[in-house]
Parts: sequence; C-alpha cells; structure tokens
Amino acid sequence: MTNRKIRIIPFDMKYLEDYYNNFNDEITKYQWPDPFESIEDARALLQDFLDEMEKEETLVFAVVDADERFVGNVEMHGLSGDSPELGAWIIESEQGKGYAYEALKYILDYAHRKYGKTEFFYEADVRNAGSNKLLSKFAESYVIEALDIEELVTDSGKELKLRGNRLTRKEIA
Repeated sequence: MTNRKIRIIPFDMKYLEDYYNNFNDEITKYQWPDPFESIEDARALLQDFLDEMEKEETLVFAVVDADERFVGNVEMHGLSGDSPELGAWIIESEQGKGYAYEALKYILDYAHRKYGKTEFFYEADVRNAGSNKLLSKFAESYVIEALDIEELVTDSGKELKLRGNRLTRKEIA
C-alpha cells in the first residue's frame, strides 16, 4: 500500500527499537497492554506475532513514512475465526494525520481480498476520542454495531471502559 505519506508493509524487526520506544504510557493509556519492561520483551512478543503471521493466524504490519521511518503499527488477530480483531497505533508525534485510517483500511481490504473476511471486531476505550472517531470513518463501507461496554481493571491497575464494535463489510454493487 502506498500513498504520498505512508506505506504499510509486513513488520520487520529492523523497526523493533522504534516500536519499543514509542509503545509508551500515553499510547497504552486506554489499552490492556502496558509498555514493555525491556526491549527483549518487545522482541519476544513481536516474534510471536511474526510466527503467527507465517501460519496465517495474524497480520502485523509496520506503518512507515516516505523516509522509511516507523510511525506505527496495525494488526489483525484471529484470522482463522469468524471475526478477526483489529488494532492500530500511531506514534504520538504522527497522530492526527490520517495514518491510522489508512493502515486500518489497508488491513481490512487485505483480509477481505486474501481471506474473504467480511466481519471484524474493533475495541476501544470509550474515553479514547481518537480511536472512536477513527471508527466512524468506516461507516460508509461497513455496518458498525456497537456492543456493550466492558469495565475492567488490568493487571497493572488501569481502569478501562472498553466498547467492542462489530464491523460488517457492506457489499458494493
């Protein structure tokens, strides 16, 4: 995928340090995961994702700018299921530029084209305005069904108010 600003490419460990350094407290504020305790923890998780991608269970892509700098990540987990789960994050300094939308659009189209997937799950904390605004940008191409809010406390003590959403691809005539 290419546009004038970014490219979405299969994740490569050459972006490990950038991933590790930018997956920080602000990025994870409204997410279950916390920042990694070490770069080795990040490497292990990403290697698991890459292994799952090889088995076609997961998709994990890096979002890079025109200079090949890492600006974020987009993932899809549970490809063997009926409703794979989506996730994306963009580094703080690059947020608000439409990169997350481009990355999610790419991975949704890719999963439909390659695997025939038409239904997806997207979860965001109700207080995460950016993620919820992002979801609304898909209303033209997807039926979006908001599910119940789940309030929970993570292992590290974060209080989350997660709303799941089911996205069903509209058939284009």
